[in-house]
Amino acid sequence: MMTIPNEIMTSMTMWLFGLFQGVLLLLLAPLYSGLSRMMRARIQSRRGPGLLQDYRDIIKLMKRQNIAPEAAGAVSKIMPYVLIGSILVIAMGLPLFTRYSPISSVADLITIIYLFALFRFFFSIAGLDSNSSFAGIGASREVTLGVLVEPTLMLSLLVIALCAGSTHLGVISNTIATYQITAPISVMIAAGALAFAVFVEMGKIPFDLAEAEQELQEGPLTEYSGPAFAMIKIGLSLKQMIIAAIFISVVIPYGAATEFSLSAVFVGTFIFFVKLTALYIIACLFENSIARLRFMLTGNVTVMGFGISVLAFIFYLVGL
Repeated sequence: MMTIPNEIMTSMTMWLFGLFQGVLLLLLAPLYSGLSRMMRARIQSRRGPGLLQDYRDIIKLMKRQNIAPEAAGAVSKIMPYVLIGSILVIAMGLPLFTRYSPISSVADLITIIYLFALFRFFFSIAGLDSNSSFAGIGASREVTLGVLVEPTLMLSLLVIALCAGSTHLGVISNTIATYQITAPISVMIAAGALAFAVFVEMGKIPFDLAEAEQELQEGPLTEYSGPAFAMIKIGLSLKQMIIAAIFISVVIPYGAATEFSLSAVFVGTFIFFVKLTALYIIACLFENSIARLRFMLTGNVTVMGFGISVLAFIFYLVGL
């Protein structure tokens, strides 16, 4: 009887664990989106939607028919699948419940940046592909926001990677958790810049407003309906969750499992969701403590975040 080598069994186990991790986040993404909306409404003394409202919206959309503009091309049709696929691959590779990446090949920082770029590119280009003027305006806003925020996100992560000596998120997570990081001041400053970029990418005020989605970030979705719209809503919620998860896994990896056993992974999973919930609550409280800003003035705010990331890089160059 043929036996399967231990290396293959271990690889299969990690792939299955990565798939479980990605699917779990996919299923819980609407829950955390609902948590943000519910907290925002409570802070503003409104009744607002319930915690499970996003699930109800998705189920309702799944029962309806896809209606696409006559002028829409192939990009509009495949965009929902690209959004779900690209962000799900990232979710499968992140070191979330353990200090080590389940799927090492997709946990590299460069790979993750390209997958995020693919996500934003298709999300933006789909608005232009629909030939809707309103969707085109939303697409231009999305591209503008990406140009303003992504340099801060990339540079802050690059500084942390340089201090850890690797671009692999699993190595970075383990290096920070074991206090083997070099240039700790640079890492702390880069973590502040990363927190700013995460806040923006999570779609918070003044960069987005959930109750006026079509006005700002989600303009490209004007022509979508039915299951395709439901998939996009899931993809956007999952992206916000993954952005927050990257911050947790890179900056505060403490509590993640150090060994691949059932009890250790269970505890690591519990601690991860505690940290994730706390991060959503903090972001929501901060969001509701600031005023809404005109979209054209957001560059004045994002330049400060980029300046902080540049300062972190300078501190790294001088060895601090």
